[in-house]
Amino acid sequence: MQDLNVSEKFVRKRDSLPTLHLVVPCYNEEAVLAESCRQFVELLEKLIGKGKINASSQVVFVDDGSRDKTWLLIEKEASRRSHVTGIKLSRNRGHQNAVLAGLMASNADVVITIDADLQDDINVIETMIDHHAQGSEIVYGVRNDRSSDSLFKRNSAVAFYKLLAWFGVDLIHNHADFRLMSRKIIDALREYNEVNLYLRGIIPLIGFKATTVEYVRKERFAGETKYPLKKMLKLAGEAITSFSTVPLQMITMLGFIVFGCSLLVGGWVIWTALFTKNAVPGWASTVFPLTLLGGIQLLCLGVIGAYLGKIYGETKSRPRYFVERTVTGLPVQDRELVPE
Repeated sequence: MQDLNVSEKFVRKRDSLPTLHLVVPCYNEEAVLAESCRQFVELLEKLIGKGKINASSQVVFVDDGSRDKTWLLIEKEASRRSHVTGIKLSRNRGHQNAVLAGLMASNADVVITIDADLQDDINVIETMIDHHAQGSEIVYGVRNDRSSDSLFKRNSAVAFYKLLAWFGVDLIHNHADFRLMSRKIIDALREYNEVNLYLRGIIPLIGFKATTVEYVRKERFAGETKYPLKKMLKLAGEAITSFSTVPLQMITMLGFIVFGCSLLVGGWVIWTALFTKNAVPGWASTVFPLTLLGGIQLLCLGVIGAYLGKIYGETKSRPRYFVERTVTGLPVQDRELVPE
């Protein structure tokens, strides 16, 4: 009977450990995927051995419609490793939707999102788990060094965060998508139904206890960056128009300024025509106001059009992604349990 009680105690200890899923979005990552998988699985096995996570923890690769052999490599890794799961989207839906697909498919107690390029330091994941054990529902991975980035990338990143802060968007500085989220946060995230998705802005809105972990960002292990200038500008536009109405407020202020300038120009034209002989009939009073007002109107229509486009996309409520196929690794073998 004593042995049975000890055995039951071991089972309770194993079941009380949180299940961890590493959600890894992938787009054309065949150059780095095998090494990423090896390092992620070794990390899981290390944490399992230390008794910090459940033995059923998984690495969940989400193939975002890759055009290379990324999915074939995911299938290969899943066929030979017990801690690998793959999700294949029907087509490329973008990084944020790929991350969301992994989050919504996960039933784990704790989920950590991380890119496949190995630039984020996986060694701080254990620290993230410790912070969660101490009560944090969200743990943000924050870069304390960007020396691995090019000069242009560093300066554009600084400008990006300053611009969003000026527009009133609540972001974690120097944080991308390397974060830990508890089951409570995942369930809360399900309540957000935006089609135009920007997780870096949504997650801080959820609230609950959060903390940060700093790390040094490494150089990309292999392959090419998936965020060139064009995508960075698009991401900035998504963030501003999804979380800030400042551009619309600026249009209102601009309207008042132009109205005031128009009154001044009108007064100058009337004064010149009535009290001086310097008036050139029709030129300044026609060309200048028309040019100024025409440019401002086009600018304002462009900003309003961006917001109308957002509304158009949201009202259609089209599905954000479709899962084409999934693959799961070999069954997890029972592991030795260390007595209390």
